[in-house]
Amino acid sequence: MTFFLDIAHPGQPPNRFELPPGIYTIGRSEACKIRLRHPEISERHSLLTLRDSLVTIEDLHSSNGTSVDGVPIQEATPVHEDDVIGIGPCLLRVSTSKGAQGYSPAPAEPGVKAPSSTPDVPTALPPPVPPVQPAAPAADPMAAIIREIKNQIHRELIERLDLKRMTVSRIGTDELQTKAREAIRSIIAEVRKNQKLPGGIDPRRLEKEIYDEAMRLGPLEDFLADESINEIMVNGPDQVYVERNGKLELSGQTFMDDESVLGVIERIVAPIGRRIDESQPYVDARLPDGSRVNAIIAPLSLTGPCITIRKFSKRALTVDDLINYGTWTRNAADFLRICVLMRKNMVVAGGTGSGKTTLLNVLSGFIPATDRIVTIEDAAELRLAQPHVIRLEARSPNIEGRGAVPIRDLVRNSLRMRPDRVIVGECRGGEALDMLQAMNTGHDGSLTTVHANSPRDVISRLETMVLMSGMELPSRAIREQIASAIDLVVHESRLSDGSRKVVCISEVVGLEGQQIIMQDLFEYQQTGIDEKGKVTGRFLPTGAMPTFYEHLKSRGLHIEPSVFDPAKQGGEA
Repeated sequence: MTFFLDIAHPGQPPNRFELPPGIYTIGRSEACKIRLRHPEISERHSLLTLRDSLVTIEDLHSSNGTSVDGVPIQEATPVHEDDVIGIGPCLLRVSTSKGAQGYSPAPAEPGVKAPSSTPDVPTALPPPVPPVQPAAPAADPMAAIIREIKNQIHRELIERLDLKRMTVSRIGTDELQTKAREAIRSIIAEVRKNQKLPGGIDPRRLEKEIYDEAMRLGPLEDFLADESINEIMVNGPDQVYVERNGKLELSGQTFMDDESVLGVIERIVAPIGRRIDESQPYVDARLPDGSRVNAIIAPLSLTGPCITIRKFSKRALTVDDLINYGTWTRNAADFLRICVLMRKNMVVAGGTGSGKTTLLNVLSGFIPATDRIVTIEDAAELRLAQPHVIRLEARSPNIEGRGAVPIRDLVRNSLRMRPDRVIVGECRGGEALDMLQAMNTGHDGSLTTVHANSPRDVISRLETMVLMSGMELPSRAIREQIASAIDLVVHESRLSDGSRKVVCISEVVGLEGQQIIMQDLFEYQQTGIDEKGKVTGRFLPTGAMPTFYEHLKSRGLHIEPSVFDPAKQGGEA
């Protein structure tokens, strides 16, 4: 049987579309099979089911509700050919007849809001987008059926177990998880007994998915376990992207609704003492394995709750791992190891996702085990193997907006903790001034990261961040601080094929007049892209010798001069 759907947009005649039997989500989101572009329509507004001669409409907890003949509905409601479905300012009618389109927006059924009366809708809207996406006829309706079954079981689970109350009470984690599993298993057994579970659904798989969404991180659990995935991006409940081997791809996984995504965010931030709500609608956090998490919700996010997870490897990467990945060469690694041992102050620079934190972690591994190290981060991510490490983490304000402890205060406090090395996860504000002062007051060998596009940009970025501290310092005084404090800048970049490479190692030579002088010691030269789309190139020395080369012997260190001679290096990477 073929169905016909008439859609009347505000101020426009109805448009007719032919639909095969199936289940259709209606809303403003691109993921909906029937898309209605209007601000009064929710991302996922309603669910329309077309089966044989049975037509039902269900509201998906939308903002403005769904009505049938002007009567708001709360659950799946049968729809007849004479019924008018109200979704925001749009009117819909489903029929099985090829006759003339059955109604005009003006003489709407009693109680149905006429489109032309909508006060803030322009009189002429752009032509409506055909609601059925090209792949809709081939879409598997089983996915929508499974989602609805999961929604119903999840609601039943919430009724049987007050999960929030049990979570905050003294009940142990193991007992809470056991009770949840037993309840889910019992509900699924009842559904199967009543023959309401379709034959193609695996009960064990269904139990795992519902448990993950109710008690853990939902669809993200499988992605976190997949070592080929580097990053997870949740753009509202209907869209989850992953980065696999440096390339973004749509995963096909979804959450049940906004509340499910919010529940996952709460389970991430609560154990580390962070919070997220309308007064603090974004947060940085971390998972137990150290993976970085950023979450942002309404009213700042218009697409629904968004989560970005940058995964960390389950084991700390080593020098050899970065060499195998082509991030740097053996000569570059040996040179930077010697620089760490010589207590040179270093800044690791690069763009978002270029691997700065990973590289900082590897460089920190070169620090001798006898040194006292203080790490300062916004969300603790570094994993140092040395025995004498103190980890400090910034604190967000409480619900009254008080009690915040920014990184800058922690940097100042760390100087009273007798550190041999200070490592700041990232300088992004006024803490840059305190970091420079630490490097200039006997805390040599300190490390930090900065967002920048090139080594030269690092200098201007640091200068800008020092001004953000509120200190009205002259430009020359700031540049003197930078030139005296920073010895090396290691710049890492994420290339077009998704690979991450150290593209430049520069030395800060000093200050001449008003200009900071830098010299590149190593640089990556891209030569092309092969047939597989992989970037090819060479990491070579520039021929410049570091100004501190003559001091190596006094420190009991040695590196061959040929390392800095481009004629004697192959440098393939």
